[in-house]
Amino acid sequence: MTAGAYQRAYEKSLTDPKSFWLQAAAGVEWEVPPTRALDDSRAPLYRWFPDARLNACANALDRHVAAGHGDRTALVYDSAMLGATESFTYARLLDEVSRFAGVLRAQGVDQGDRVILYLPMIPQAVIAMLACARIGAVHSVVFGGFAPREVASRVRDAAPTVIVTASGGLEPNRRVEYLPAVDEALRLSGHRVRAVIVAERDGFAHDRSEFDGAGSDGAGDAVPWLSWTEEMAGATAVDPVPVAATDPLYILYTSGTTGTPKGVVRDTGGACVALTWSMANIYDVGPGQVMWTASDVGWVVGHSYIVYGPLLAGATTVLYEGKPVGTPDAGAFWRVIDDHRVDVLFTAPTALRAIRKADPEASLLAEHDLSSLRTLFAAGERLDTDTYRWAAEHLQVPVVDHWWQTETGWAICVNPRGLEALPIKPGSPTVPAPGFDLEIVDGSGAPQASGDEGNIVIRLPLPPGTLTTLWGSDERYVSSYLTAFPGFYATGDSGYRDEDGYLFVMGRTDDVINVAGHRLSTGAIEQVVGSHPAVAECAVIGVADALKGQKAVAYVVLKSGVDVEPEDLQRQLVGLVRQEIGPVADFRTAVVVDALPKTRSGKILRKTMRQMADGEDYVVPSTIEDPAVIDALQPVLRPEPRTASERA
Repeated sequence: MTAGAYQRAYEKSLTDPKSFWLQAAAGVEWEVPPTRALDDSRAPLYRWFPDARLNACANALDRHVAAGHGDRTALVYDSAMLGATESFTYARLLDEVSRFAGVLRAQGVDQGDRVILYLPMIPQAVIAMLACARIGAVHSVVFGGFAPREVASRVRDAAPTVIVTASGGLEPNRRVEYLPAVDEALRLSGHRVRAVIVAERDGFAHDRSEFDGAGSDGAGDAVPWLSWTEEMAGATAVDPVPVAATDPLYILYTSGTTGTPKGVVRDTGGACVALTWSMANIYDVGPGQVMWTASDVGWVVGHSYIVYGPLLAGATTVLYEGKPVGTPDAGAFWRVIDDHRVDVLFTAPTALRAIRKADPEASLLAEHDLSSLRTLFAAGERLDTDTYRWAAEHLQVPVVDHWWQTETGWAICVNPRGLEALPIKPGSPTVPAPGFDLEIVDGSGAPQASGDEGNIVIRLPLPPGTLTTLWGSDERYVSSYLTAFPGFYATGDSGYRDEDGYLFVMGRTDDVINVAGHRLSTGAIEQVVGSHPAVAECAVIGVADALKGQKAVAYVVLKSGVDVEPEDLQRQLVGLVRQEIGPVADFRTAVVVDALPKTRSGKILRKTMRQMADGEDYVVPSTIEDPAVIDALQPVLRPEPRTASERA
């Protein structure tokens, strides 16, 4: 790549964003091409490509088939749970999506209607998402296995016409029945849907007939629970429906919400343009290449880079039903890369840490051929330098950290490998992506000098592909994100930029602690603690202290096979922090635990841990991966639990 390609692109995206994004829009197939890039008449509620029309499904499937690429592999389903794989060409995927769009249409789903998808990692999840997009319906994927009350809150908020689910999901040690959860969620929500469509899976006990009538208010006919297979057998394929670029493509509820959920709205045109641009310029993935995003379709990463991004690019996407370890071992990821000749892997640092914990020397790598792998991308949780070095050493490919949020839909900061491969700095997601005018400011909004930590904010307007509002409430969107620093989007994260403009994200703003008047980042302490050779992963939280306001406490998980006395480890970690950060951190406590509480997307629940330690009311987020971890931590953090539900 030509030297300076990134800098030129970034500068143009800030000085002439309308021209930059109209040029990027040329990579998308439009029913009515845009002549205007941005509508700023309702600022701070901005709209991209306001006069254009397109269909996201047609861009993901139809255009590739029409161009003669119908035989190219679009989707590879790999189930480590079942020991099975299945491939879909672009032509086959288009056929199934078109017919399921007909199924939805037959149940009364029309343009603008919402459809809740409560599905595991099976092909029907991808098919249903694209089928919604095909007819202009708005999908909202709810992570498979969520508790009924959480599903109900999303049903209540989105008011779907239809729910699409499966008979169950698979976990390493259990089968999760979905139908009773959907049944209860419908009753709790008070919302009546026209139908529930069930993708049947072998081995689940519940029969659809048990639930006929669920959701009925007693004033009309029972709600039908329909078989995916039976409905597809008689379905009529439908053509794509062009929609306004500003029409919503999907709603995605942010993790850990309580009360009224926060539904992030992604628009159709902006998402198609941003994801198409990012596939080429960030991930360097093009037609026929294989991208595996080891996430879930229930998360934003799954929306952007399991489903839409790779298919918009004409690439092959891998849909993996399994875990990084335990299905069957810590070599699962290497097996998938080998089997499907994966070019680019995108995963969470948590997955890498889990693999490293189980196989510290990466001995299982020797059993697989990873010569196809060009790049590993990580996001979702800060990529600590120790895990970065472990992955880079053993995989022998660039390991690229990047940082983004559910709200942004694609990377805020990244090393744009397809545009210009920049030097990698461990601990940094590199530089802002084109379109993101990023600044570091203090609490009053004043810019911070290079090296000084502060609030990470993004100047408005945000680029295409980012959230346009929250479902049902522009006011809530403005108050949640745009009020703290007028003219900017508040990311809620803190960090600093170095002399080269590289960003270092240190954590959420509430992860900055105050020790005897000194503001310290728990993220900085975590980096030091995590560098110890015995530590697989760690979380540092600020615990209330009567003398100094707060004190930093580290909770560490050891690597498999490590034999070290907790007192010795604590002494070594205290010494490391004093050496790297200084006595000002006043770091004195490190506690060894079996596991850290995380969401299913891999984020450590530091806020919940801190609330537990301080004896505050707390709510365990619905997105937690294993609630038993919280129970196990209870004696360590605080002997007597005080969840909000228990106090009530």
